[in-house]
Amino acid sequence: MATIPSSSVKAMVKKHFGSDITDDGAEEMARILEEKANKMASFAVKNARTDGRVKVTKKDIAKYLMQEQDFNGK
Repeated sequence: MATIPSSSVKAMVKKHFGSDITDDGAEEMARILEEKANKMASFAVKNARTDGRVKVTKKDIAKYLMQEQDFNGK
């Protein structure tokens, strides 16, 4: 079970796209989002520690996104 509530996913899809999503669709999206968020957080924490910091910053998240784009060839 994902930590991200499927009700939040449903609300986001409805708000931004004006569409409904099934329960199993919302649960799957929440699971995938949590998996991606965990990877991002792990990278960001390691990056902050490498820089001698204990707090993750916007810069750490941006660095993760940049390396993801490089990895995916974009």
